[in-house]
Amino acid sequence: MNNKQPIGIVSDCTCDLPEEIIKKYDIGIVSVTASWPEIENIPGENIFQKIRELEKRGDKSFAKTSQPSPQAFIEVFKRQLEKFEKVICFTITSKHSGTYNSGCQAKRFMGEEGENIFVIDSLNGTASLGLIVLKAIELVESQKPLEEILKGMTSFIPQVKLYALLEDPKRLEASGRISPTVANWIRGAQKIGIRPLIGLKDGRITAVGLKTGAKDIPTALFKELESKSNDVRKKGKKIKVAIVHGDSLERAQQLKELIEKNLEGTEVVFLNLVDDVLGTLLGPGVVGLAWAPAE
Repeated sequence: MNNKQPIGIVSDCTCDLPEEIIKKYDIGIVSVTASWPEIENIPGENIFQKIRELEKRGDKSFAKTSQPSPQAFIEVFKRQLEKFEKVICFTITSKHSGTYNSGCQAKRFMGEEGENIFVIDSLNGTASLGLIVLKAIELVESQKPLEEILKGMTSFIPQVKLYALLEDPKRLEASGRISPTVANWIRGAQKIGIRPLIGLKDGRITAVGLKTGAKDIPTALFKELESKSNDVRKKGKKIKVAIVHGDSLERAQQLKELIEKNLEGTEVVFLNLVDDVLGTLLGPGVVGLAWAPAE
């Protein structure tokens, strides 16, 4: 007797979904790794507190991140295939990580089993990858056929937008995820009181805008969301938002309150700490949001 569900979902840990959502929808999570020996014995409740303490001690080291091995994907794929007939996997953008490539290799290595696995490059990460995973779950729960879900995700992914504000771009710069030109642009804008926004464009981290006249980070991000989602909301469509932060819970909650108070019908679907691996790149104090049309 076959008790398998039709379609299961896999992602990597950079989707930044809260644990309760991962458990509720039985999402398979593949770990991305970071090597940083200097931080292993540093005290702190999360990676961001550890980074702050490390910097207080004058340590200027950086983490080295690496994509999951194909074997790491195979293990998660096999577990999901015990419960689901088909598996759709969404990975962090291939423009900054080899994670997607590892997922594709794993699918090939699995032979006939791999024919039931579909690996998709999200071209996103953190909060925006989380929204993409949740959209896929929504389509699965509506009992749409696999082909329709895959087609729906192809059209949905370009609609997801991500904005973030950093305290310091040095870790992204050191990792090569942003160029020295972009890093210096961020520093220069901050020095004159302008809040520079970073985001993803065609899967690459880049500068996406400047916010002037915003008294704080939550206000700057809210104003960007309000402005960029205006056309969608004017058409009577609702939007969904995800918020992430680097040990900046108070700022993240302020942003959530601004959204819920001022953007009627907007749903904040999750608020969570940035995963350790992305945290080593984004650094303490980062606050970001992703949004997409709800329908």
